[in-house]
Amino acid sequence: MLQWICANLGTILICIALIAVIALIFRSLIRQHKQGKASCGCNCAHCAMHETCHSQK
Repeated sequence: MLQWICANLGTILICIALIAVIALIFRSLIRQHKQGKASCGCNCAHCAMHETCHSQK
């Protein structure tokens, strides 16, 4: 088992780094969503989700 880990150490480290980057991206998107910041193009008249994205005040 240790020999396999040593042989694939580069791949394992790259996979761990990619997973960390993806987790940080999701965390950032979730925080933006909770703060009410949208990533849409703001053409809400033609968007099927405009009622759920921007609630009426």
